[in-house]
Amino acid sequence: MKAKAAAIAAVFILGFYIMKNNSTPRGIRNNNPLNIRTSNDDWFGSVGNDGSFVQFETAEHGIRAASRILKSYRDKYGLTTITEIITRWAPPTENDTDSYINSVAQKVGVSAEESLSEIDYIKLIEAMIYHENGQQPYTISTIQDGFKMGFYS
Repeated sequence: MKAKAAAIAAVFILGFYIMKNNSTPRGIRNNNPLNIRTSNDDWFGSVGNDGSFVQFETAEHGIRAASRILKSYRDKYGLTTITEIITRWAPPTENDTDSYINSVAQKVGVSAEESLSEIDYIKLIEAMIYHENGQQPYTISTIQDGFKMGFYS
């Protein structure tokens, strides 16, 4: 009888674990809160992929990678507004880009056409995490740490 009760408990615990992990947004599960797609890039802190998106060791590593991309958008391509950044990040062929732009601009508190300052990038990342996942579970310290590792390295 004890073995049967233990087996039932194990199935219950496993079911709860699977249910919990499936209800957590993919970007959060992957420590890739801005949902960076798998590519040939060898990201620092990458531990693999889920078939479509990179998986990172920590959320800071995922935020670091996103910050590197955003820095490249600014420095290499001259993309400095929310409209320019989000249009490249989430192109209309795959996303409701206008909704994404409006959501992020509102959360950052700037016009979608206004050039961002470096201080705005922390708020931009926070807003993009929320839009990508339907939640933003990280502390500002976690976001700042990942941002600093990526934007200033």
